[in-house]
Amino acid sequence: MNSLTVSEEAVVEEPGFPEDQESAIILDNIGVRYRVSPERIFTFKEYMIRRVQGKVRIQDFWALKDFTLNIRRGEVFGIIGPNGAGKSTLLKIIARVLKPTTGRVIVKGRVAPLLEFGAAFHPDLTGRENIYLNGALLGFSHQEMVEKFEGIVDFAELWDFIDAPMRTYSSGMWARLGFAVATDVEPDILIIDEILSVGDEAFQRKSFARIRAFYERGATILLVSHTMDTIRAMCHQAVWLDHGVMKAVGEVENVIMAYRKGQPE
Repeated sequence: MNSLTVSEEAVVEEPGFPEDQESAIILDNIGVRYRVSPERIFTFKEYMIRRVQGKVRIQDFWALKDFTLNIRRGEVFGIIGPNGAGKSTLLKIIARVLKPTTGRVIVKGRVAPLLEFGAAFHPDLTGRENIYLNGALLGFSHQEMVEKFEGIVDFAELWDFIDAPMRTYSSGMWARLGFAVATDVEPDILIIDEILSVGDEAFQRKSFARIRAFYERGATILLVSHTMDTIRAMCHQAVWLDHGVMKAVGEVENVIMAYRKGQPE
């Protein structure tokens, strides 16, 4: 059964645009605000002294502002934009890692976020121990991870190193194990943040095949990439973000054309 998650701290009174059974993700007037100081303060003591003296200046920075989007079930949806555009912030909201400051978020179904592979791995634990640790963080029981274990290690092709500490792994091995753990689920929504260069060419092909299998089984896929050929090849619709603001949304080729025209020479 699909779950329905609404950010309780960011529910607006007005219903916004209508929901329908075909929607997988609804973002209604989303805003994400950070409060930052333009001055560099190096210690907590210095910060407290400045704060008591009334010398700490705080500015509002909006990573996303007035953002509204409806993504339908089974779509492969591309997200493009320059660095600092708000793409990762958007994905973290959908992945339920971050709560918006304003607006309403509805995400229907199990989400598998492929954001930072191995971010929860501990370098002093073995690969085996980290698989069980990450499984627990993802909400799986020990018995479920016992059943998943062989498939994860087979996919990552790391049997020779699975009982070695993660600090001895190369960056490619680290990423392969992270990808194998993160994708050993049956998600309703798959979030991919510029990570399709995992491992060598053979492993990349295997990674693409797994992602395609999710799509063929009806998963909704969100894909962030700076490679326009990847967006063209994989996505049905796309959105262009710039400084937290939606600049264009719709057919992939139209959004890419608008994006390229809007970039400085």
